[in-house]
Amino acid sequence: MGWSLSYLKPREPRLLDALFLSAGRALHLANAFESKCQYVLRMANLAEAAQADPVLGLQEMINGLPPDKMLGGTFRDLANTSLGSRTSDFDALDGARKARNFIAHEGASVGSISAVSQGDILGHAARLRAAVADLALGDNVVSQWCFHLDEPKDSLPRMLIDAYPTMVDGWVFGHFGGLLDVEDDSPSHVVEAE
Repeated sequence: MGWSLSYLKPREPRLLDALFLSAGRALHLANAFESKCQYVLRMANLAEAAQADPVLGLQEMINGLPPDKMLGGTFRDLANTSLGSRTSDFDALDGARKARNFIAHEGASVGSISAVSQGDILGHAARLRAAVADLALGDNVVSQWCFHLDEPKDSLPRMLIDAYPTMVDGWVFGHFGGLLDVEDDSPSHVVEAE
């Protein structure tokens, strides 16, 4: 195990660029997902504080909020709110949490860039694609919650909700063309990173 970069040129520079572009876009979505989960929990905590003490001022409520937690802790706390009664939503969120961990810890991990083969890159991209699909499902759930918090009088944008998984896949992997469709026979769920 030596340096991450060396004088040796990559065997598959264009495919590596495509993979790293996908990994970066996936990481952006994973970070946004985590931020949205924290936002929903903050709003749920504010609502709880307002119900517990209606005389308390907004600044006092904000100052009394618990600090943000990592994603696992955020989910545990969300499960204890009124949102926690929707099991199917939390199944999607848990799959997205596992996918987020894979993306953050292994999303761009293909080994030595001077030795990795086309098959290795496409195989890894297929695993990343499965993780992004799981992330998109959970992100779609939490995005609807955010929309409801921000626009409580507006109807949910059904067309966007229905199209979201396809939009995410196209944005993250569209530059691969049809290469991943041939390779994409991976399991639909990601193994959780330790």
